[in-house]
Amino acid sequence: MPQNYKIYHNGTPVFLTTPEGAQSLGFKPDKVTYVAVYVGKKKVLRQYLDLLDKNKNIRAVVLYHPDLEMLRNDFQACFKTLEAAGGYVQNAQDELLVFYRRGSWDLPKGKIDPGETPEQAAVREVKEETGLLNIDLGSFLAHTYHTYELKGQRIFKKTWWYRMRTADTQLIPQTEEDIEEICWVTPRAWLESGVAVYPNIREVIELGL
Repeated sequence: MPQNYKIYHNGTPVFLTTPEGAQSLGFKPDKVTYVAVYVGKKKVLRQYLDLLDKNKNIRAVVLYHPDLEMLRNDFQACFKTLEAAGGYVQNAQDELLVFYRRGSWDLPKGKIDPGETPEQAAVREVKEETGLLNIDLGSFLAHTYHTYELKGQRIFKKTWWYRMRTADTQLIPQTEEDIEEICWVTPRAWLESGVAVYPNIREVIELGL
């Protein structure tokens, strides 16, 4: 069981944790950092979400309770939950596959269809979005969590990430998914170059180094 959950809401990290976890995270409350005990009222969670929707300058929100799973369940109940899966795909030169869409660099991923396992969905999505034909599925890498709004409804997305390998060289971006550019990069140097990457995607890449 995780010691805490890190969920990106509008790019701002929301940490759900225990009292001990909150202490170890080391955040101190100030004008842009909120640290508070969860008192078991979902309306308080919604108030924090509304605050994050209105104020883009908040650095972090840390909410803690001795029963972490209860806190996570209450937080997740404020959203419709979707599960997705994706790949940290490397070639024979240990380069990482990345693509550019909607103003940021990203990794291939997509929604898990009914009846699919996360592993099956991850491989399928990578093939569909990149044009790769031969994928060797590796080990589970991480979960990421982020939220967004779709047609006025708040969505909570949990993504399963897997290491993958391919010997294929031809890449075909899935343009109907708004993928504008697709390429292989040296991940550490690429991140250090200051490219625009979603914070949860940056964390996946750093974990894979």
